[in-house]
Amino acid sequence: MRYNTLGRTGLFVSELCLGTMTFGGGGGVYSSMGGLQQQEADGLVKTAIDGGINFIDTANVYSQGLSEQIVGQALRNLGIARQDVIIATKFFGPTGEGLNARGASRSHMLYSLEASLERLQVEHIDLYQIHGFDGITPMEETLRALDTAVQQGKVRYIGVSNWAAWQIAKAVGISNQFNLTRFASLQAYYTIAGRDLERELMPMMESEGIGLLVWSPLAGGFLSGKYARDGGKQGGNRRDTFDFPPVNKERGYNVIDAMKPIAEAKGVSIAQIALAWLLHQKAVTSVIVGAKKLEQLTDNIAATRVVLTDAELKTLHEVSKLPAEYPGWVFDFQSKVLADQLKQEPRGA
Repeated sequence: MRYNTLGRTGLFVSELCLGTMTFGGGGGVYSSMGGLQQQEADGLVKTAIDGGINFIDTANVYSQGLSEQIVGQALRNLGIARQDVIIATKFFGPTGEGLNARGASRSHMLYSLEASLERLQVEHIDLYQIHGFDGITPMEETLRALDTAVQQGKVRYIGVSNWAAWQIAKAVGISNQFNLTRFASLQAYYTIAGRDLERELMPMMESEGIGLLVWSPLAGGFLSGKYARDGGKQGGNRRDTFDFPPVNKERGYNVIDAMKPIAEAKGVSIAQIALAWLLHQKAVTSVIVGAKKLEQLTDNIAATRVVLTDAELKTLHEVSKLPAEYPGWVFDFQSKVLADQLKQEPRGA
């Protein structure tokens, strides 16, 4: 297991992060994710920690808060020292029927934070993330509220999830202007079958020093090895009942076809190749992996030991690369002007 700093911070997080959307169950969409109860969750958390993972991600809306509760109790049951684990959670989604029980307002954030601290049984949250974009609440209000939580010691670092590049860049500008705590990370969807964030988000993150936490690295199970172009599939995948995130199936199957011989040659699973590809991407700080069974988690952890050659990476890049899109192809064309200039011999040489 390798460890990376979270954005422009001195906080080291493991390259894999344990996702806990499978904890708790309940009604609605989370019934499709899994319904692991305390004893099963304890086993997953122990396996993760024993495997070198020091990073756990949850959210207040996962199973109506039950996921946070199970995470907090698991850490206590296992006797894991608070300073030895990085806990990340999120707020934004509805937590009640009231009009103000949702969004990124100062009011909802502060109520959500206190509730998450209680469920997790901790005095602070290491990484507190906005789970979605609020187009109503002024961005400065949210950022000032998060800064207050940091100054109070209830939050160590802040992050964001599922925002566009321009939104994050605007937030960074506001934070810089008023000397507020900056976003350390973005939690976003990224997979070899869905590389959309490379267009705008990745250049922005590199420019602003923001770390990337990847959710759904196996494209909601599409890259688990259970799906094939001919329509055949093994059961037991959540895509059977909840087909999300959206995947361009034709391109996705081309990726699977390219990964299969690489996986066979190395004696590993297709899922491990998909995870290993992400772990070879420079922009990736940590990949969030969730599991319903211990075997799935141990298989995912084993992906950290898979080394892809330059030739294999080139093959996977070519089959999965994004089609050219404006204004990207213009940037590539126009950048040659300065690139050629840099190659010129200095005068008098």
